[in-house]
Amino acid sequence: MLKSYGWSDRLQNDFAPYAAEGLVPARIVVTQRGGYRVITEAGELDARATGPLMKAASDIARPTAGDWVALEARPGETTALVRHVLPRTTAFIRKASGPRAGAQVVAANVDVALLVASLNANLNPRRLERYLATTHESGAQPVIVLTKSDLAEFLDEDVAEIEAIALGAPVLALSAKTGQGLEALDGYLRPGQTAVLLGSSGAGKSTLLNVLAGEERMATREVRAADDRGRHTTTHRELVLLPSGALILDTPGMREMGLWDADEGVSATFADIEALAAQCKFRDCGHGDEPGCAVQAAIEAGELDPGRLYSFDKLQAELAHDRRRQDPIAALEHRKVWASRHKAGQARTKAKRRIDED
Repeated sequence: MLKSYGWSDRLQNDFAPYAAEGLVPARIVVTQRGGYRVITEAGELDARATGPLMKAASDIARPTAGDWVALEARPGETTALVRHVLPRTTAFIRKASGPRAGAQVVAANVDVALLVASLNANLNPRRLERYLATTHESGAQPVIVLTKSDLAEFLDEDVAEIEAIALGAPVLALSAKTGQGLEALDGYLRPGQTAVLLGSSGAGKSTLLNVLAGEERMATREVRAADDRGRHTTTHRELVLLPSGALILDTPGMREMGLWDADEGVSATFADIEALAAQCKFRDCGHGDEPGCAVQAAIEAGELDPGRLYSFDKLQAELAHDRRRQDPIAALEHRKVWASRHKAGQARTKAKRRIDED
């Protein structure tokens, strides 16, 4: 049973200290408020985390869907106890909602992230860039899945637009309704490997999962005709074993994927802009009106979408804001940097005026 859910020799080694305590290995397959559903060698069990584990662990370290855990089965009891979380290979972390919110782990131990977006009026490259940054930071392989291809009016143009931001990540267009393009997923859904479905409400994640599972595993609802936006149908995280032997984790739709400590993920997602920035005349170039800016030159030449630079700047600012909020020293350094840039900008403006006057 455990091998079907991804159990490996590495996990066996990681679990050895807990086996000595008389605990059993399990994987969390459903996360809901108040508890979990786990898979053990003996089958499924309801479980809850122990008080000490929840109190001692940060939000990021608490158990979530996809986690491998050390379980106290407690024969005769209706609920087992999760006592330890095994080291994760990957973790999808986002900033939780709210002004003072911390981090939230969306999924753990995932090999492939299927970033799902619908080929309708709500197709948003900027949103996909956020998902790509989070995926790169997690360590999983990103695959962009464009659903409802049977309804796309400009399919080739839409795919080309998304390929331009994917920087080599696969972009698959398919229709769960007609089955068109579904076979392209086979190479990313291998037995024993885990994929996660990430995307906003109405993107077609639950419909796609139902087709792959060969049964109605998740409820689905039509998107609103007025704006092509969907409503939340999946209300919990669930890891499903597909007939193919692959595992797929469905997640509730997210209106916003807030970044959390994702500097490397943003750099990987915008590697094209960072390569251009390295060619700018000034090391502290803000990619605005500075002379010798390679990024602005690429925009003027039609080689870079200005919307992509806007997205890059926005995500960088978001990460910097969170760092300053958590670290007073970082806030002080930020003020120093901007004071220096302001002075340099004033000096360049004065020099330009003198040249114009001469």
